Amino acid sequence: MITLDNVHKTFGTNAVLQGVNLRVPKASSMVVIGGSGTGKSVLIKSVLGLVTPDSGTITVDGQDITTTDRDAFLARFGMLFQGAALFDSLPVWQNVAFRLLRGSLKRPKPEARDIAIDKLRRVGLAADVADRLPAELSGGMQKRVGLARAIAANPEIIFFDEPTTGLDPIMSSVINDLIREIVTEMGVTAITITHDMTSVRAIADNVAMLHAGKIRWTGPVEEMTEAGDPYVDQFINGRANGPIETVR
Repeated sequence: MITLDNVHKTFGTNAVLQGVNLRVPKASSMVVIGGSGTGKSVLIKSVLGLVTPDSGTITVDGQDITTTDRDAFLARFGMLFQGAALFDSLPVWQNVAFRLLRGSLKRPKPEARDIAIDKLRRVGLAADVADRLPAELSGGMQKRVGLARAIAANPEIIFFDEPTTGLDPIMSSVINDLIREIVTEMGVTAITITHDMTSVRAIADNVAMLHAGKIRWTGPVEEMTEAGDPYVDQFINGRANGPIETVR
């Protein structure tokens, strides 16, 4: 579904992506791991067309992203942001139905509200949450609202940016289970950025490690612990000593 071929991106003197090659199969869950500042977010922004690579090609479903209609292209995506990124002044249902209330996906307001409530139920939230403001919800509930928004327009591809950051272990497990269910039941293609190795093992079909601007290793999640790459081994085991330099 998503292919990156020799993708490079430099900001000033900072070479962030230095020849990234990655294949994300259709209807699968790819998790990208790597330290802070290794370019994971730039990778996602490049796929979305928010960042233009200096060289290399990116295709989605076989089509070069630089030659596609932007509105139709972006309509295929959903996104769960790291901090949920809800609009404080809008009630929950309008947050969930944000894309359905405007643009090419616009639906009549009553229909958009019904869809929003249905998606809220899908992520385990009752209908009475719909008219609350985000500030009235816990962090875990806000994350689930963000997840409901990500699936509201039935996207083909969803990006999850640190989906369990700031959540307790129980709520993290709930979010991981929901992501896994959505990928399986909706048949979406998913890319997740995370440092949480518990999440990696819970939601990934395949894993890719990004380090120094390149994919160090990629393969099925069940092969990760036996990858035989010292960078992967150090990262997944959280060791201070190894080829990945740490600031002391």
